[in-house]
Amino acid sequence: MKIFVTGAAGFIGFSLSLELLKKKHIIYAIDNLDNYYSLKLKRARLKILKKYKNFKFKKIDISKKNQLNNYLKNKNFDIIFHLAAQAGVRYSIINPKKYINSNFNGFRNLLLLLKKKNFKTMFYASSSSVYGDKKKFPLRENFKLKPRNLYAKTKVQNEKDARKFENIYKKKIVGLRFFTIYGEWGRPDMLLLKLLSHHKKNQVFELNNGGDHYRDFTYINDVVKILYFLIHKKKFNYDIYNICSSKPIFIKKVIKQFTQITGYKFFKNIEKNKLDVYKTYGDNTRIKKLLKIKKFTHFNTGLLRTIKWYKQAGYKYF
Repeated sequence: MKIFVTGAAGFIGFSLSLELLKKKHIIYAIDNLDNYYSLKLKRARLKILKKYKNFKFKKIDISKKNQLNNYLKNKNFDIIFHLAAQAGVRYSIINPKKYINSNFNGFRNLLLLLKKKNFKTMFYASSSSVYGDKKKFPLRENFKLKPRNLYAKTKVQNEKDARKFENIYKKKIVGLRFFTIYGEWGRPDMLLLKLLSHHKKNQVFELNNGGDHYRDFTYINDVVKILYFLIHKKKFNYDIYNICSSKPIFIKKVIKQFTQITGYKFFKNIEKNKLDVYKTYGDNTRIKKLLKIKKFTHFNTGLLRTIKWYKQAGYKYF
C-alpha cells in the first residue's frame, strides 16, 4: 500500500512511519524540518526512517503551494496522513504568522491539490485544544467548540474545511483530535521531555500553575496502533474521533512520580499561562467502538519507557 505522510520528521509522523515501514508499506514522506524544536532530534528520526528502502522522503513546505504541487503532480496514494503543522499553544503568541502559514494555508493547499487524486481515505491531525476550557467531562466529539488560542482556532478551521471538501469532492476525510501524546522520541517542548531535559542539565523547572491542572496523557504506541488499524477500516460512522486514553492525570501527581523515579526535585511554581486550559479529559468511546479497542497503556508504563529511552539515547538530541 502507498501511504503519504506529511510531517514525517515530527513525533507522531515519525512513529507512524516507522511502524508502516516495518509492515512493508511504501511511504512517501514530506517535512519542512522547521526549527521550532531540536533539528538534531528531527534528523535523528529521519536517519532511522531512511534505513528502509520503502521510505521516500522530500523536504517540502506545505505552505508553499507551487512546491507542494510539483511534488504531488505525478504521485498517487492509497492513504494520506496529514500530520504536518506548527505545534505548540504558547508559541502562537510569539509567532502567529507560522500558524497561519502552516496550519491554515498549508492545510488548504493540500486539500486543493488532492481534489483530483483517487485516494481511499485522508486522516488529518486536529487537537484537544479545539474544545477550549470546558466544565463538563469527558469531552465528546459533538460538544460545542470554544478555541482559546490561535493554534486551536487553526485546528477548528481545518475541521470546517475538511467537511466542505468531503461534501464537495466526495472524498473520505477523517479528523483525529489528539490528546497530550507522550512517549519515546517525543517533543522536547512537552512536559515529560522538558522535565527530563531540566533534570539532565540540573536546571530549575518552572511549574505552570504549580501543577494544578489535569491532562489526558496518551501513549504514542497506542496512537500508532490506532492509526495503523484505521488504514484497514472501510467504513467510518463519524468524521471526527478523539484519540485519548480517557484517563486524565493530575499534574502534581505526575511530578511526584517523576521525582520518586529520578530524584529530581528542583521546581519553581509560576502563575498559570493564560493560554492553557485547566483540564483535558476526552471521551474515547467512538474510536474504541470503531476499532474494538479494549485498553490503553497505563501511564506508569509509558512514563518508565520514556525515561528509559531518554537515558539510553534521547538525551543526545536535546
